[in-house]
Amino acid sequence: MAKIKIPYSTTFVDAEIPDENLIAVLESKAHHFVPDVNEEQLVERALDNPIDSESLEELVKGKKNMVIITSDHTRPVPSKVTLPIVLRRIRKVNPNIDITILIATGFHRATTHQEMLNKFGEEIVNNEKLVNHVSWDKHDMKYVGILPSGGELWLNKLVMETELLISEGFIEPHFFAGFSGGRKSVLPGVAGKETVLANHCSEFIASPHARTGILNNNPIHKDMIFAAEQAKLAFILNVIIDADKKIIHAVAGDPQKAHEKGCEFVTELAVVEKKPADIVVTSNGGYPLDQNIYQTVKGMTAAEASCAEGGVIIILSACNDGHGGEAFYKYMAEASSPHEVTKKVLQIPRDKTLPDQWEFQILARILEKHTVFIVTDQCDKNMIESMHIKHSFTFDEALQKALEIKGEKASITVIPDGVSVIVK
Repeated sequence: MAKIKIPYSTTFVDAEIPDENLIAVLESKAHHFVPDVNEEQLVERALDNPIDSESLEELVKGKKNMVIITSDHTRPVPSKVTLPIVLRRIRKVNPNIDITILIATGFHRATTHQEMLNKFGEEIVNNEKLVNHVSWDKHDMKYVGILPSGGELWLNKLVMETELLISEGFIEPHFFAGFSGGRKSVLPGVAGKETVLANHCSEFIASPHARTGILNNNPIHKDMIFAAEQAKLAFILNVIIDADKKIIHAVAGDPQKAHEKGCEFVTELAVVEKKPADIVVTSNGGYPLDQNIYQTVKGMTAAEASCAEGGVIIILSACNDGHGGEAFYKYMAEASSPHEVTKKVLQIPRDKTLPDQWEFQILARILEKHTVFIVTDQCDKNMIESMHIKHSFTFDEALQKALEIKGEKASITVIPDGVSVIVK
């Protein structure tokens, strides 16, 4: 019996898989990558060697104010490590600069005070100016122009009115933007509701180029690059992390060039060869990405890429924060079937995109082809099942049900961390 550690909430589950059923374990090499220096030194080295850019110190000289975009509570950016270094280096050359830290919530809810403490630490929360971006508050937005896709570009006024804009984030495979990080801190990070909806339209989500690990010809990525350029994003610090959310690599400098270098590093570690199986077991990488069903769709896409038609996907995800989006929940729960969701969503014009549409579009696509079990003891069973997803309290229970569906000799592939791999 094989025993495989699967991330779940802030811990791990030891999943036992019969040897005769297990055909592959697909893992990112990032989880076994050992850097030559510690986390702080990796960040310092990246900032000492900016890619195609002046140094951060040169950029802040003579500036009266600046905005640092950082990620929200749903992203495991190790800001307790990165932000103190960035702030120290800025104030060393410009001690009087007015700094606003803008939390890129995108289309998510605001980050709570406690979540800020967890993410940034007391020193930053108590002494720095932190602001939650609220995408639906039009008073906080400024009209900037038209996206390549034709949608309106609205960005947070703080971003458009500051003298210097930089961002921090992390790079991992992303299920429709190709990769997270870089330009994504602007769109959707600090963009207005209308802009996020236009960028995440059903036409783009359905594009074969809007997939994990793909940037070339990705229409969503193209809009994001344009938005970052219009915002005059001047500098980024992006890190790559392992399964323990520890930094193993960092890039800094030009928002596009540095991001591309980071994506190359991730690609080298994250690409795994698919092993089609009757049952695929995965996770959403544990906390903070497995807080809700909305985010859990990301991990499902990795399993989808290696699951045989009509197969079963088992995903371990705490979902302790519930569904993660009212529109997302209602569109799934009120439909008679996933097929109905797909049929309706593909008829929605680009300029009429609904909130959370991209998420229920992808979930419906997966559910049309596969049976999906969410394993959690922290989320309402009835809510999960009302969304056409099956529920199990334990992994053993889910595996037994999956074997009943596909047969005792069913083949099983395990992807311990579904959001960390690019399945090809």
